[in-house]
Amino acid sequence: MPRRVFIGDIHGHYVGLRHLLDKINPATNDQIYCVGDLIDRGPQSSKVVSYVREQGFTCVLGNHEQLLLDAFGKTQDASNTLQAWLYSGGQSTLASYDQDVALLSEHMEWFRTLPLYLDLGDIWLVHAGVNPMLPVDEQSREECCWIRDVFHGAPTPYFQNKLIITGHTITFTFPDIDPGQIVEGPGWLDIDTGAYHPKSGWLTALDIDNEVVHQYNVFEAVYRVRSLEEACSPFTHGRRRMMVP
Repeated sequence: MPRRVFIGDIHGHYVGLRHLLDKINPATNDQIYCVGDLIDRGPQSSKVVSYVREQGFTCVLGNHEQLLLDAFGKTQDASNTLQAWLYSGGQSTLASYDQDVALLSEHMEWFRTLPLYLDLGDIWLVHAGVNPMLPVDEQSREECCWIRDVFHGAPTPYFQNKLIITGHTITFTFPDIDPGQIVEGPGWLDIDTGAYHPKSGWLTALDIDNEVVHQYNVFEAVYRVRSLEEACSPFTHGRRRMMVP
């Protein structure tokens, strides 16, 4: 049976991504999905984007891809947005392109084609989450790429028949969650385990149909595989410990 594998925020960690996928060893009929934030903070953003495109992985738009697009947009606020993007990890992304403007432009054009969310029937893939007070057709880029507390604080599932899979918010910023743990809330799973962050280093891939979690630590060069039940912790609706843009 083909696997559906969902990969959390990669943030430029190409070597970690390749090691993780080598362990997963996807078959030709397996489906690989990326939850956005391929770029920024890590050392090899350009290689991550090139590889994801070459492999034909399916990806939704993350807030860091949107930051990049806004930074080079033709708006009056573009200069401020550029500084915000550089502060949020864009400097490492620019360095990874090594002045290859053509490749950067090509990747930006691809970012513009990425959907805000994907409806896979039983799974709804989105980078950040949804606004529980809005219907699906009113979920904007702001909600899909940036939302946090309003989504995480909702006491009931947004969908009755779909599981929402997200990244965006590093899981150890939730109360009582250890680095590397996946977080479960009402009707959602967060699989951003903070690959770039020195407190974690774990890059996560979730094989949802077999309920298997594959993880690779980009700092310690350690791979582990666990059941979803073992790797998952509940969110108890307390206050998160920190904000990570």
